[in-house]
Amino acid sequence: MNRRHCASAAITLVCALTVLITPVQAFAEPAPPSPSDAKSAASKAPEKSLEEVRKEIDDLYRKAGAATDAYNLAEEKAEKQSGEIVKLARAIVVGQSKIAELKSQAGAQAREQYRTGGLPPGAQFMLSDDPQLFLDGVNRVREGQQAAQGVLGELTRTQQDLETYTKDASTNWKKLEANRVKQAKAKKKINAQIAAAKKLESRLKKEERARLLKLEQEAEYQQQTAWLSSGALKDINREASARGKKAVAFATAQIGKPYGWGDEGPKSYDCSGLTSQAWLAAGRPIPRTSQEQWRLLPHIAIKDMRPGDLIIYHSDASHVGMYIGDGAIVHAPRPGRNVTLAGAGSMQILGVVRPDK
Repeated sequence: MNRRHCASAAITLVCALTVLITPVQAFAEPAPPSPSDAKSAASKAPEKSLEEVRKEIDDLYRKAGAATDAYNLAEEKAEKQSGEIVKLARAIVVGQSKIAELKSQAGAQAREQYRTGGLPPGAQFMLSDDPQLFLDGVNRVREGQQAAQGVLGELTRTQQDLETYTKDASTNWKKLEANRVKQAKAKKKINAQIAAAKKLESRLKKEERARLLKLEQEAEYQQQTAWLSSGALKDINREASARGKKAVAFATAQIGKPYGWGDEGPKSYDCSGLTSQAWLAAGRPIPRTSQEQWRLLPHIAIKDMRPGDLIIYHSDASHVGMYIGDGAIVHAPRPGRNVTLAGAGSMQILGVVRPDK
């Protein structure tokens, strides 16, 4: 299911400008640089290495990933608020209908009293000399009083419920609007970061883009090698749970599908969209975003992890992958990449969570 909500917000990308000023006589106004001077200064500006470009692109996509988490969380909350508002609206309609019915009953009782001169039904029997009729009259009066009190009591309770429903609906509406604003800001930020990253890549020549991909792979390989050399996999040999096996099977079946921010399949996924859908397919619904998965799911030690567990990456918990065993994960890396296998230690590990603990 692809979910997209449009809104507006603002984000700026700030560039630092270096101004070269030649010495001038005191109190004299500096002369503007000539076109030839500007061209000469520009030619002397150091060019970024491909490795620096790689790191800059990686940083932009990581920031886009964090913003995607914010977007997904706001969207999830907005969806929840919408559902609550619908439920409350239905409750309000039912309450209004019930109030109308109770008012009708109260009105009928009032008209009956008016017709009997203010005496409740059965009161005339209480004036009878016949003991049986007298007792019948007492019972009828009591029943009538209880019925009247019951109607008025229920009417009061229903009116109070209706006021509560209305107040709750108003509160949820405000929350819904607030989450829509958060969505809009997050979406703006995502688009800006991705656009900046794509702009950097577009400036590269074809052979440079190929080298860039190789640099990415080499950086991942170096981190994975360092992680393995630390002995991280020494004690990791646990079997997946029954649900964990189902989650792994679902996730690995998505390999080759493109990354799509905010997407939960079936054609494309973002990182937490993949993991949340995999565990949903295994019969265990989990939070939608990597940050919420980190916050709400049980934490376990790396040495205790097993296939199906989720590895949360980066200090801001902005990325997640599913451990599948043998030191590997399946994950949706970033825009422009497909769901793929990678080394579990190829990124900075924040921790591990277990959905079915």
